[in-house]
Amino acid sequence: MHSFYSSHHGWLYGWLRKKLGCAHNAADVAQDTFMRIIASRDALLGVQEPRAYLTATAKRLMLDRARRQVIEQSYLAELALTMEHAEGYPSPEEILLAVEALEQISAALQAVAAKARDAFLLHYLEGQTQAEVALALGVSTRMVGKYLVQVLVKCRLERA
Repeated sequence: MHSFYSSHHGWLYGWLRKKLGCAHNAADVAQDTFMRIIASRDALLGVQEPRAYLTATAKRLMLDRARRQVIEQSYLAELALTMEHAEGYPSPEEILLAVEALEQISAALQAVAAKARDAFLLHYLEGQTQAEVALALGVSTRMVGKYLVQVLVKCRLERA
């Protein structure tokens, strides 16, 4: 693993820096990429194209980061709207509960299949109807319903 890291970290960091436009984010994603590979200890067995493997892993991590940012931005936007109409600010306890809920949702979204995650985000964050989500994902409306239930059950399990 040490030689794999030494051989490819610089290249991956450079690639990510071009993609992300930020040295700090590139360093974070590069580190996360290698941590994910290390966590799946048999991941490198039989890998013929290490750079393709690294870029695929890094792309998944960048998508995860983007999804988390969408959730955070949505929360902050809702918080700003609430604060405009509220007499006071949310208490630290309310903020903590909201952040914990977002972390639970994020963990649940990471634990389900990509289509289920996309269905959840399109429906609940983008406000699309189940029919619109079905069209976007190329599945039936009934399947979208199943995806949404799957994510909501996973959210409930994360809470328990």
